[in-house]
Amino acid sequence: MGKMFCYQCEEALKGEGCNVRGVCGKSPQVSKLQDLTVYLVKGLALLTQKARKVGVDPGEVPEFITSSLFATITNANFSEDDFVKRIDRALELREELKTKIENSEENISLPEHDVLRWTGSGIKSYQEKAGEVGILRTKDEDIRSLRELLTYGLKGISAYLTHARVLGEDDPDIARFMEKVLVATIDRSLSVEDLTALVLECGEYGVKTMALLDKANTETYGNPEITSVNIGAGNNPGILISGHDLKDMEELLEQTQGKGIDVYTHSEMLPANYYPAFKKYGHFVGNYGNSWWQQNKEFKSFNGPILMTTNCITPVKDEYKDRLFTTGVAGYPGCAHIEAEPDGKKDFSALIEKALECQPPEEIETGELVGGFAHGQVMALADKVVDAVKSGAIKRFFVMAGCDGRTKSRDYYTEFAKKLAQDTVILTAGCAKYRYNKLPLGEIGGIPRVLDAGQCNDSYSLVVIAQKLKEVFELNDINELPISYNIAWYEQKAVIVLLTLLSLGVKDIKLGPSLPAFLSPGVGKVLEEKFGLNPIGNVDEDLKYFLG
Repeated sequence: MGKMFCYQCEEALKGEGCNVRGVCGKSPQVSKLQDLTVYLVKGLALLTQKARKVGVDPGEVPEFITSSLFATITNANFSEDDFVKRIDRALELREELKTKIENSEENISLPEHDVLRWTGSGIKSYQEKAGEVGILRTKDEDIRSLRELLTYGLKGISAYLTHARVLGEDDPDIARFMEKVLVATIDRSLSVEDLTALVLECGEYGVKTMALLDKANTETYGNPEITSVNIGAGNNPGILISGHDLKDMEELLEQTQGKGIDVYTHSEMLPANYYPAFKKYGHFVGNYGNSWWQQNKEFKSFNGPILMTTNCITPVKDEYKDRLFTTGVAGYPGCAHIEAEPDGKKDFSALIEKALECQPPEEIETGELVGGFAHGQVMALADKVVDAVKSGAIKRFFVMAGCDGRTKSRDYYTEFAKKLAQDTVILTAGCAKYRYNKLPLGEIGGIPRVLDAGQCNDSYSLVVIAQKLKEVFELNDINELPISYNIAWYEQKAVIVLLTLLSLGVKDIKLGPSLPAFLSPGVGKVLEEKFGLNPIGNVDEDLKYFLG
């Protein structure tokens, strides 16, 4: 075995797994510490289940489990120190909860499991233990595949749940389900059939979590509206905000008012431009740049400070390292990190001071993008959309949601969009849209041919739109709709989106640019036979597949 092993993202080396250093830039030390973090989280989940049975309040443990899973998502946190602190805290919480359970009035014995017994102190012992608890410790490849698929699905759920909680929305049932699944991944008695059933249940909870986040976002900031977004640059110093956290966006806008600083979104933060609540800020001027993987050149030309609120960090270059700030679960060695205050608020004065020292952004493009087609806005246009379908003006919708990435193979999605017939409409959410959202694809009767629902966090809108169309056309099966699914994936939030679609019974999904390395041949065959899940091919053949 190499220095590490990780295959949770689409960039897994040779389609098998990174074993020396992550293609994402993750060091083997951080990779191992992430493995140990997830391992200890599974122990905490087991204890939390026991605590609930004897009436013991698990306290902060459920939120710690969620944030820890989120921190291990691809491109979120590259800091060795952060994971050492998180492991320290996991061990503290484990012992505190064990003591509470043992001191409860109920006579309950704890399982003799290594996740509850192992103790260590310091990075050396952590690294040694991490080498024992990595992915490859599960020898049966189908069991390993399903355990990892479930773990990555939970990582996606954890991201959505974290954002919802920040805005005051929570559902304890989701935390309990996460605990159940985490415990299942260390239960040696469970069969392939047992774990497969849990995979579909995980998709059902994906729907529930995305609905919770949608409620949190829309009740706090309003329903996204059709919006033309400026993609040029102004003459004032700027702050660039990337990632997915809308609460960070709100606080940054509040604190930069009247400072002579313009605020721009980048990559997955683009859809913040669509929310009514943010439009009152005159210094919120638009979007700068493209998808996450182009940040190395775009952060340099931006000139001002950058705030990374969640995942999608690439290895940071020295040219802008002193201008890059992280917050939340994000982290990068050598970059300043902004912690929340005890009341949950954040102080962005360091970014403001840095911005005032910097030159305005270098303009890299001009024009506008149109977006804001989340479910509320599309439902407002429902009559127009339905009429277009009934008249034949719109023959088919293509859901091309998901993630972007840096490989050449992702040019497929640009070519696919270009070759779609003029009577088709693309429904999208996530950074995959950057492969085609600047193409001159036109419109159909006033309906743009690219309907951007927002972030990957907004994928729930695509579910609502499909279900509404099914209802309007009085269909019994979602697969009878004139909707095809050509999904791009990169990281674990895309995994839970996929499981969500499978739980809804959606069939014949094309997934690319490559199938997940963590899908064993056996598990892949089950998904193909039951759901028709298959990899993308070449554009012309796939168009025939979808239209045939």
